[in-house]
Amino acid sequence: MATIDIHNLSGEKVGTLDLADEIFGAVNEDLLWEAVKHYRAGQRAGTHATKARWQVSGSGKKLWKQKGTGRARIGSIRSPLWRHGSTVHGPVPRSYDYTFPRKKLMGALRSALAAKLADGKLIVVNAFDVKEPKTKEFRKALNSLKVDSTVLIVEEAKQQNHNLGLSARNIAGLELVVSNAVHPYHLLRYDRVIFSQPAIEKLQVSLKSSVSKRQHKTGEDEGAKKPTQERRRRARHDKAAEVA
Repeated sequence: MATIDIHNLSGEKVGTLDLADEIFGAVNEDLLWEAVKHYRAGQRAGTHATKARWQVSGSGKKLWKQKGTGRARIGSIRSPLWRHGSTVHGPVPRSYDYTFPRKKLMGALRSALAAKLADGKLIVVNAFDVKEPKTKEFRKALNSLKVDSTVLIVEEAKQQNHNLGLSARNIAGLELVVSNAVHPYHLLRYDRVIFSQPAIEKLQVSLKSSVSKRQHKTGEDEGAKKPTQERRRRARHDKAAEVA
């Protein structure tokens, strides 16, 4: 079982935390790609639009008679063949969001956490004890934790500190989220990730329970397959004996 050091906001080590192997283990890059693609698709505005024939401004009167002029027949200046006319089969407002299985999302979240741990860019603090809403003091705390680039801060939902939000909101390249809203996209977007101890402990419990259910189901499926495979093997053996 892997462990990680726990620091305070002064950068001092105050303890260690055990990390579950089933969470901070292998990294599934394909699953991470799917999770990021789904997240970014949901963020698309989808407000693109072009004007259809009935939306273009202009008269609907026929410009000239159908025959006898020597010119091409035309019914309206709104025709898509003309300049400033309508658009045929153009884009319309739509939503790019689509459903994504929760089990795959949990698996991607485990892979993202494992990747951050393997890169040495996962930091755990005992608590975000910010007594005053001062950006300068919180910047000093980040420097003590050796954070010199973009950073994601994850706090436990029930222990939100109002001073923490006021102190962190003006720092460029920093985002603050609660533990029940963290997404693999957040973990991959920022260079460093700082968890409070209650946040990572609660997240670890949730992810561990999802893993155990999946492993239990897989074990049952494998146990159900064994008798079937054994019967097939015996049938082939008996058939070969009859032929001989």
